[in-house]
Amino acid sequence: MTPERRGVIAIAAAALLWSTGGVGIKAIAAPPLVITCWRSAFAALALFAVFRPRPRRSASFVAAVVSYAACLTTFVVATKWTTAANAIFLQYSGVVWVLLTAPLVLGEPFQARDALAVAVACAGMALFFVGRLDAPGRAGDAVALLSGVLYAALVLSLRRERGAGAWAAVTYGNVLAAAALLPFVVTDPGLSGRSAAILGYLGLVQIAGGYVLFLRGLQNVRATQASLIGMLEPVTNPLWVFLALGERPAGFALVGGAVVLGAIAWRTLGAREPPAAVAPPD
Repeated sequence: MTPERRGVIAIAAAALLWSTGGVGIKAIAAPPLVITCWRSAFAALALFAVFRPRPRRSASFVAAVVSYAACLTTFVVATKWTTAANAIFLQYSGVVWVLLTAPLVLGEPFQARDALAVAVACAGMALFFVGRLDAPGRAGDAVALLSGVLYAALVLSLRRERGAGAWAAVTYGNVLAAAALLPFVVTDPGLSGRSAAILGYLGLVQIAGGYVLFLRGLQNVRATQASLIGMLEPVTNPLWVFLALGERPAGFALVGGAVVLGAIAWRTLGAREPPAAVAPPD
């Protein structure tokens, strides 16, 4: 098997692991901030064991750590407050904000293809709010949109922190989330054995295992290809929730999600970049 094919399989496996987050979060009878704290604590332990990262002294590293911790938190809150489909699709819209801000932050050119993709994706995002009258659902969608903005900040920061810097940012982002939310765990009455087992899976496998596979696979796969493979996550996340818990996303949300993913896929397929270099073995 070629290194590129191994990379593709690793990234696809990572996306499928990440996609199980929605059903895990929905299945736990605990407040979202408590879930985030425990999930990030488990993930931090596993990531430290694998990467043994050292913190860096740079503004981009701090920005990556803070934005990732906030992104983890807002996604869990959004998943609890709205449907899993809305939460993951609206967070994935962060790619749109990357296209808009990359010229200012990274100096990357903004092309006509980018403008069209952004316009179509924004139209798709507007469909998520059609027919939503309940306050919790609207609040969850708003938090999911914020999670997308934070996801974009994370991507922009990680583009400056490559390799070991990216591993360290992901690890310390989980450390920050767990530490910041610890007071909510102290005041919580406690978890059942079932909830604790699910949280262990979310931290050790879904987050930590997913990132280990993704970062390993990214060494031998082009960024464009990785972005397309990553779309397995928003496609399968609401599917697992529907199959396990019977939660049905709204029709407009499904159409909006398809529009957003279609715009991102069209833009990604049109990107030009050199083939990925095969990384030496660790």
